[in-house]
Amino acid sequence: MSAITVTTLAERPHLKGAMNSMPETWNEFVRHDLVGWTHYPRIADELPEYTFVATDESGAVVAKAMSVPFALGIPARGELPAGGWAKVLQWAFSDLKYGRTPDTVSAIEISVADGQQGKGLSYAMLGAMRDNARARGFGLVVAPVRPSAKHLEPRTPIEEYAFRTRDDDGLPTDPWLRVHVRAGGVIEKVAPVSMCVNGTLDQWREWTGEPFDEPGDVEVPGALVPVHCVPERGYAVYVEPNVWVRHAL
Repeated sequence: MSAITVTTLAERPHLKGAMNSMPETWNEFVRHDLVGWTHYPRIADELPEYTFVATDESGAVVAKAMSVPFALGIPARGELPAGGWAKVLQWAFSDLKYGRTPDTVSAIEISVADGQQGKGLSYAMLGAMRDNARARGFGLVVAPVRPSAKHLEPRTPIEEYAFRTRDDDGLPTDPWLRVHVRAGGVIEKVAPVSMCVNGTLDQWREWTGEPFDEPGDVEVPGALVPVHCVPERGYAVYVEPNVWVRHAL
């Protein structure tokens, strides 16, 4: 990997525009989770010290990462939520609003610019996130991981997929889960309802290019599980599972 500079956005706020316009590879439908739509844009604005940006030797933004501090150990919580990514976003901004003291940092996104994959940037951003949390006095980073190869087998139960390992070294078969484990993370459990995207059939056709004219489960490129289509009622729903990983610091 060529020389890369990784800092928080708080340290280089002038990069916010370039970070937001960084070319990405996310599927369009992923952008329409309502919790994410509401809270994700707030991270860079309200928590720049937990937002990370990587630049190459030319100064171009090549990766970004978002994290949020939240209170896991308070009453009515205590366990990593089944609601995964969306729930931890809700918790974090609720805690920020009401002045609760956070005890944990959660990863929200690590994204590498289109064309920059395979250079170790994801690992570098995860390391920066862990180092930042440790420097701020936290002892735990958690991540609702979106397994990077799960979309290739959308009908495999996530409970089976998440704990699948390679014979030669015992590491996860999924590449992104493997990065987390190599970095010291421990796979804890599945978050079965980590993201929910609902829309009309026309919206899903626009997002995916698929016809969405038959009832039942529809396999969509990039989706970790099939999308449930209900033509007689005019809608389809995608409920994405993620995998909780703990990083003790």
